[in-house]
Amino acid sequence: MQAIDKNFFTWNDYVTWEGRWELIDGEAYDMSPVPYPKHQRLVLNIARELAGTLDCKECEVYISPVDWKIDEYNVVQPDVALFCEEPKEQYFSKTPPLVVEVLSKSTAKKDINEKFFLYEKNGVKFYMLVEPNSEIVDIFELKNGKYEFQKKLTCNDSYAFELDKCSLSVDFNNVF
Repeated sequence: MQAIDKNFFTWNDYVTWEGRWELIDGEAYDMSPVPYPKHQRLVLNIARELAGTLDCKECEVYISPVDWKIDEYNVVQPDVALFCEEPKEQYFSKTPPLVVEVLSKSTAKKDINEKFFLYEKNGVKFYMLVEPNSEIVDIFELKNGKYEFQKKLTCNDSYAFELDKCSLSVDFNNVF
């Protein structure tokens, strides 16, 4: 791996690495070990719910691993994201209007802190954090450049997302 210094990496370093990684503000984050089956089941169920209610053709729901290259120092793989572009490379470059992260022991701190502020700074309209063990979901909406907490949800709830180009929703009874 090439690096500007031992803790600062770029896209050019990232593309040479084996395994799954994320790059946030030039810092490399190893994506191993692989997620638990419950984590993956929730990712699939959320993606299924979102895709099943999506009402536009300009956007599409994707699940990880798929790269969102924000810039030379930031490349992330959201668990679930709604992308509204046809990628010209092997990654997405435009900000998705909705990102979902399912928390796990190895990624929770990064998802709640580093990714929260990265997504906020880069204009992700809705950020959904899913806690698989307690089956609690926190929804944040970007308003005036800052995330505002919208709602704490459980398996008995549903939530509708209104975006510029489309709308979609999740019934969490079908997720959990």
